[in-house]
Amino acid sequence: MQLAERVQALTPSTTLAITAKAKALKAEGHDVIGLGAGEPDFNTPAYILDAAKRAMDEGMTKYTPAGGIPELKNSITAKLKRDQDLTYTNEQIIVTTGAKHALFTLFQVLLNEGDEVIVPAPYWVSYPEQIKLAEGKPVIVSAEEANNFKLTAEQLRAAITPKTKAVIINSPSNPTGMMYSEEELKALGEVCLEHDVLIVSDEIYEKLIYTEEDHVSIAQLSDELYHQTIIINGVSKSHSMTGWRIGFAAGNKTVIKAMSNMASHSTSNPTTIAQYAALAAYTASEDEVTKMKEAFKERLDLLHKRLINILGIECAKPSGAFYLFPNVKKAVERGGFEDVDAWVKALLDEEKVALVPGSGFGSPDNVRLSYATSLDQLEKAADRIENFVNKYQS
Repeated sequence: MQLAERVQALTPSTTLAITAKAKALKAEGHDVIGLGAGEPDFNTPAYILDAAKRAMDEGMTKYTPAGGIPELKNSITAKLKRDQDLTYTNEQIIVTTGAKHALFTLFQVLLNEGDEVIVPAPYWVSYPEQIKLAEGKPVIVSAEEANNFKLTAEQLRAAITPKTKAVIINSPSNPTGMMYSEEELKALGEVCLEHDVLIVSDEIYEKLIYTEEDHVSIAQLSDELYHQTIIINGVSKSHSMTGWRIGFAAGNKTVIKAMSNMASHSTSNPTTIAQYAALAAYTASEDEVTKMKEAFKERLDLLHKRLINILGIECAKPSGAFYLFPNVKKAVERGGFEDVDAWVKALLDEEKVALVPGSGFGSPDNVRLSYATSLDQLEKAADRIENFVNKYQS
């Protein structure tokens, strides 16, 4: 049977391939330390679990509007007002089956064949694939490591063509953890307004920041940028709710309505029980979020300090998310490996540490390490990585 061309064009997920290999080794009895996870290792807070149980007990198990229950939309608009001083109506909000589904649906309603979306690299692996599935063209622009992997206004301007429809800004970033400053966002925003380029602002890691910097949404910088931006967010990372699959998009009500119409023919609605769980997440105290953030900061400090003291590994310290994205090119070359992918495979085979090669994120000299695991496991992983690198020093 011949599959559709759109599916044949997809690039397999490097993250999933490494995860599968690590699981297979674990199943064989090996002591594998996985640093590939894209999710917090904490359980969902108890008050959210309780809210889900109450919803089930009260019969909240039926269909909802395709774009989400009004109560959850109200809590999202209140959150956006509280955190970014942004004012939205419920007509400007769609609740989706995770932030990934918000992005997928947005590209489906925005893009025609050949429309271009500028994607700064390193990028989250699903951005280019979702654009291709919408028959658009991802235009990859490599952000310089010397600039903390952040796209500049000059790079953005140079990449724009008559076919450019949108640009993706992910801050804090997966995979780098780097965050754009207000000044950097203003400069990018000016270019977007000048060329009428829509801004897709992926803010899923906004609550996980470990510096004194405040998270800034590009939509809050001016009225013009507010109207030019679609915000993507959700509870997956902030409240350790990856499996609940609740995200949202906020922006132009015509776009949001189109997304809701499309969702009605794909998912019908996000899971009802999960919506009530997310409602609790957005309306209760953020004490549990703060505790999780404090734990992540301690882990970041430990792992970053260990990595930068390993010969051949260079790593800037990120501002947020829960990833480090070190450059291992020197260690790879000194070890005589063909490329970073081969180095990562050997590390997993020999030391049983699973990382994700940067090639999957558009940055082949780097690797992504998630510190969403215990301090003890991170110490062991750092010991093994150091032992592996030292063994191959020529």
